Amino acid sequence: MGQAIRVNPPNFAGDIMKFDLQHTDPASRARAGSVTTAHGVIPTPIFMPVGTAGTVKGIHQKEIKEVIDAEIILGNTYHLYLRPGLGLIEQAGGLHKFINWDGPILTDSGGYQVYSLSDIRKIKEEGVRFQSHIDGSKHLFTPENVMDIQRTIGADIIMAFDECTPYPCDYRYAKRSLAMTHRWLKRCCKRFDETEGKYGYEQTLFPIVQGSTYTDLRKQSAEFVAEQNREGNAIGGLSVGEPAEEMYAMTEVVTEILPKDKPRYLMGVGTPVNILECIALGIDMFDCVMPTRNARNGMLFTSEGFINIRNAKWQYDLSPIDINCPAYTSQTHSKAYLRHLIISKEMLGAQIASLHNLSFYLWLVKEARRRILDGSFYDWKNVMVKKMATRL
Repeated sequence: MGQAIRVNPPNFAGDIMKFDLQHTDPASRARAGSVTTAHGVIPTPIFMPVGTAGTVKGIHQKEIKEVIDAEIILGNTYHLYLRPGLGLIEQAGGLHKFINWDGPILTDSGGYQVYSLSDIRKIKEEGVRFQSHIDGSKHLFTPENVMDIQRTIGADIIMAFDECTPYPCDYRYAKRSLAMTHRWLKRCCKRFDETEGKYGYEQTLFPIVQGSTYTDLRKQSAEFVAEQNREGNAIGGLSVGEPAEEMYAMTEVVTEILPKDKPRYLMGVGTPVNILECIALGIDMFDCVMPTRNARNGMLFTSEGFINIRNAKWQYDLSPIDINCPAYTSQTHSKAYLRHLIISKEMLGAQIASLHNLSFYLWLVKEARRRILDGSFYDWKNVMVKKMATRL
């Protein structure tokens, strides 16, 4: 066997993340820009495929670049910490080298996973004690050690440790949680500033705005986050069950306050309609497991609407999956063939469906960017929103 290929970061100027805002749509808050990291330049708006445990499920790294055309992927602190573990990642030289990916990586701090482990975790001022979902072993995440863990993982953009409140959420609980998230953020910033990256390039810390669906709390949090003066900012605690209208309302409140000269990342969102509407509200970065998770269940997103490929109506349909999506999987494989693979539970079916959905998401945000730059975004968005909400 040959040796694994090792990747090194390109020599970008200063290796410190910067955001260049290139154009704002005159009819909305939609923005086109670029984020420069130590591992590459990311055009925005952008969708980031989720690679929770060092893999975008069913997709090879080469396909992420050459088929999906993604510039950045996500990893998850909670999952990578538990398996394969920090020792192996550090021995490999960081996550980039371990998974052989030379583009930018963003890591979620694990706050959302802690939120989802409601039966096996305890939240205190110190941090969060939780049991592993793998073997039941007990662990502690604090703002300080989560910074240390993400230093070891080596992502270009790392997230502050926060509490993601559920929906619905009692106002008093949301207020207490927000105050603690802000105290945790100060601890994250202090630890981050006291330490350095381990692999010869700079990392960037994004704070996270919380506050549930309460306007006053969201405003308070956005102002506090903006005061930290970090290179970028995130919005968390949405897309957790609230109606889309509330998501949009909270996003609008927050984007009015967060600095215009820094990228805004809306975490865990969402459907194609959600993404288009939130681009129009001034969001630059998105991620969600929906395109791959839905693909494995036979749900496809296309430029004309969404498809349940398991339905009998597609059994003899030999037309391409989506002629407008440029990925070869979308244009050269028929709906009938993909339905056959999915119904037969062939692994290739989930792979093709995942490749298509991710390719479509990346096509959608890149087309949105093109439309922002040429001034046609708002009218195009309104047409696409209607199509994206249509079941074919």
